[in-house]
Amino acid sequence: MFTTPLQIYYEDTDLSGSVYHANYLRYFERAREHLLGPAELVRLWKEDGIGFVVYKCELAFREPAGLGDVLEIRTTVKMESDYRAVFNQSVWRPGAKQAMVEGIVQLVCVDRSNRLVALPATVRARIDAEGGTVG
Repeated sequence: MFTTPLQIYYEDTDLSGSVYHANYLRYFERAREHLLGPAELVRLWKEDGIGFVVYKCELAFREPAGLGDVLEIRTTVKMESDYRAVFNQSVWRPGAKQAMVEGIVQLVCVDRSNRLVALPATVRARIDAEGGTVG
């Protein structure tokens, strides 16, 4: 499991003082970027012409986060095929017994022409290094 710290700021909240629901997608994206390595993602795009796109996502909300909360995002990943990685992600309060928000985000890689390509070996190695599973 890969863990990413998360601080909730004023800009993250809506009129009710709770985190705006769409922001959780941004938080999950940030955690995936840290897991895969920002430098490697840049290199893949600039040198190999490979980028990630969201194929499918699903979110479940159980408890709102609010201004000033210090939370963590927990991420596990499974390679569904040579072309798709499934990220199970959740937002937690430290010490909590249940996740506040849970998400499943499926990613695929595309080339500069938006054609599907296999996930690069460097990405598969990073997922393996974080305890991810293949197949």
